[in-house]
Amino acid sequence: MAGGGRGGYGGCVREVELWRRMDEVLPDGYAAVWADQVVLADLGGRTVRDALVAGQPCKKVWRAVWRQLELPDVLR
Repeated sequence: MAGGGRGGYGGCVREVELWRRMDEVLPDGYAAVWADQVVLADLGGRTVRDALVAGQPCKKVWRAVWRQLELPDVLR
C-alpha cells in the first residue's frame, strides 16, 4: 500500500488505506457509522464520506480524522 506502512502513516493515502486505518482506530464496524455521521470542521463541515465524494484527497481526510480523534503522532 502507499505510504509508509505500519511504522507510520506518512505519504500518499489511497481510499482503501484510509478505510483500513479508520477500521483500526474505530473497531467493530464503527468506522463506517462514524464516517457517515461525524461532521469535521477540517473538511469544511463535511463528513468523511461526503468529503470523499466531493473529491477531497484521502490524505487530507485522514489528517482530519487523526486530529478529530486526537490520535498519537505515530498514526499520523
